[in-house]
Amino acid sequence: MLFLIPLLLFSHSFSLFLKIYYNSIKKTKGYAIIQAKKKFGQNFLQDKTYLDKIIESMPNDENLIVEIGPGLGDLTEKLLQKNSLVAYEIDEDLCKILKEKFDIELVCGDVLDSWQTGRLREEKYNLIANLPYYVATNIILKALNDENCENILVLIQKEVAEKFNAKVGEKIYSSLAIIASSVAKTEIKFDIPPSAFNPAPKVMSSVILFKKFKPKYDENFAKFLKIAFSQPRKTLLKNLSAKYNKQKIENIFDKLNIQKNIRPHQVSKELFFEVFSELKGETKNDNDTTTNTKRDSKQ
Repeated sequence: MLFLIPLLLFSHSFSLFLKIYYNSIKKTKGYAIIQAKKKFGQNFLQDKTYLDKIIESMPNDENLIVEIGPGLGDLTEKLLQKNSLVAYEIDEDLCKILKEKFDIELVCGDVLDSWQTGRLREEKYNLIANLPYYVATNIILKALNDENCENILVLIQKEVAEKFNAKVGEKIYSSLAIIASSVAKTEIKFDIPPSAFNPAPKVMSSVILFKKFKPKYDENFAKFLKIAFSQPRKTLLKNLSAKYNKQKIENIFDKLNIQKNIRPHQVSKELFFEVFSELKGETKNDNDTTTNTKRDSKQ
């Protein structure tokens, strides 16, 4: 029988089987076997200490709570003690369990499909969730641009949380930090080690709070920032020159006293917006047309 021990340990590293006492979801006693699905990025937070810390970090208001990816409902159970809740779960197997366990509005499917109109809900809400790492950034950007979402409290990969919370001058400062700070005050509340999850992720996690002071961000400004940070190690001038006329950019830099060799992470949100305002309506193609006309007149 000893030869089975390494095999069992090996199998456990690839899949998770969680025993759920049936009394909580059915009338008969027994155990349900749930396998965590890697394709959904499932890492269930089950440490009660950290679950309680998330509750303590919640905004103090009466807004509806939207939970994305409730999983087995460990956080859901605590959230329901605070405010009314709507949950979105993509895993059909977990949906069956959640429907039996809670009397809540549960939307089974990909939450991004419900967000296509720009607003997830018609009423004001707070997003509070343990987000799957692979889709966390996309969901946060959707919520920041949803005028009905007033606050965001999410558990995500620590590295991503730090990017959203980065300050000008830091190497990880990027378009994410600028977009977030243009509509919300960000604060990393605390970190959570892999051991608090089942199965344990390979990286540290963080809980970050976004307290919005504007309903949504400027999407054109966000597109401009994507160009500005397209190659972070290159100069801002070089990155912007890929889209806009270089001479025009140099003139703007001179006007705003921006050095030509400055890199994107060295530019403040306010200065980025000034450059963006100066470049509105300008594209490289528009200026190339003028150049081509001059060339044609010489021939």
